[in-house]
Amino acid sequence: MSGQYDLVIVGGGISGASLLYTTAKFTDIDSIALIEKESEIAAINSNHTNNSQTLHFGDIETNYTLEKAEGVKTGAELLAGYLENHDPDREMHAKRSKMVLGVGEEEVEALERRYHDEGFGDLFPKLRPIGREEIADLEPKVVEGRDPDTELLALQTPDGYVVDYGATTKSFVEEAREESTVDVYTGTEVEEITKNTEGYTLTTPTGPFDCEVAVVAAGSHSLQIAKELGYGEEMSLLPVAGSFFLGEDLLNGKVYTLQMKKLPFAAIHGDADVHDPSVTRFGPTAKLVPALERGRISTVSDFLDVFGFNAASFLSYANILADRILLPYVLRNLLYDVPGVGKRAFLPHVQKVVPSVEADDIERATGYGGVRPQIVDTSAKSLDMGEAKIVGDDIIFNITPSPGASTSLKNAMRDTETLLDFFDADYEFDEDAFRADTIENFPRDEEQSAQLVDPPASH
Repeated sequence: MSGQYDLVIVGGGISGASLLYTTAKFTDIDSIALIEKESEIAAINSNHTNNSQTLHFGDIETNYTLEKAEGVKTGAELLAGYLENHDPDREMHAKRSKMVLGVGEEEVEALERRYHDEGFGDLFPKLRPIGREEIADLEPKVVEGRDPDTELLALQTPDGYVVDYGATTKSFVEEAREESTVDVYTGTEVEEITKNTEGYTLTTPTGPFDCEVAVVAAGSHSLQIAKELGYGEEMSLLPVAGSFFLGEDLLNGKVYTLQMKKLPFAAIHGDADVHDPSVTRFGPTAKLVPALERGRISTVSDFLDVFGFNAASFLSYANILADRILLPYVLRNLLYDVPGVGKRAFLPHVQKVVPSVEADDIERATGYGGVRPQIVDTSAKSLDMGEAKIVGDDIIFNITPSPGASTSLKNAMRDTETLLDFFDADYEFDEDAFRADTIENFPRDEEQSAQLVDPPASH
């Protein structure tokens, strides 16, 4: 098993699959291969149990600046449009209400400022502030048992896309495989990438793959491979494993809490599972782990490769973990995994969303959660709060922490334009057809969007 291709994409998660779909369907590149080390597509972080199932628009993510929200919004609308077009039977996604909940005077005032003064109400026309009565109509358990004197406000929208990113990834690959120019190889690990006079050679156990242009979309491993080729020396990773707690039939949609300032991790939220609305997930927790994949001891050495064992890396970690907000957060998250103690320590976060929940009502989920790489800038000795992309000589490395899945098609569109530059304009990208298949199917009208929301589960 080997071959000669114009383009080889390494990684069969949603990042690599979205690029495969975009280049296969909307460019005239002659030959494209996708190589995935696992036996099936979307086996690791894109698997639906290993992520928050959220399509991030930036409307209820309160750690986003308006500028970041503008960029994320476009990416989310591309993917939402794809789902509306290719998943009419809701096998890959569900459409539900979502909100960010402010509890108490300080949080209510923060949401009011965000909506009225900071521009989020203008950027998101479907977003609206709602009070206690409307919150209770949409999410009865959020209000039930709560002190009636506690101020309550939510910013709510019908654009609550809950996504099975694993199924979406497989859909991208199935669409691409309709083209005769595409080959997909699973169970094929790339052991080494070397530069040659014509492009790159990718060494695998089943033979070499040669290509003019390569894209590495292998999550945390992307930086590892980049460093082997001499790129990304000023970068390291802080791998964070997310976990969830499960309850039964507590929420109809997605309810976020306000983000802790200075933290790159997702705010604690509750939501109904994409495939089983009777299951409510609360999380994610965020535990630092010295591995690039959860539960795989073999990837500890991969993390050490990425870490670098140099003064800049050690000083960066020390500077980051010494932060008076981050360090207590990290220590608390270690506690959540302790049997018996963990769920009682996590319970106040759940009760902020659903006040009536008791410790016996939730259990730590087994087999849920993946590893999200947080980018460390070793020159600035700080966390980089965004995605990382390294563009080299006819090669791209994508490292995609949240919201990488939400913006996967936007990222793929941007990478496709870069690839065409690599090919010296030998090929073309039909952006109009790409947009017609994706973002043009996103419901813009507020009433139309509300009609598409799945009916709430009964409590």
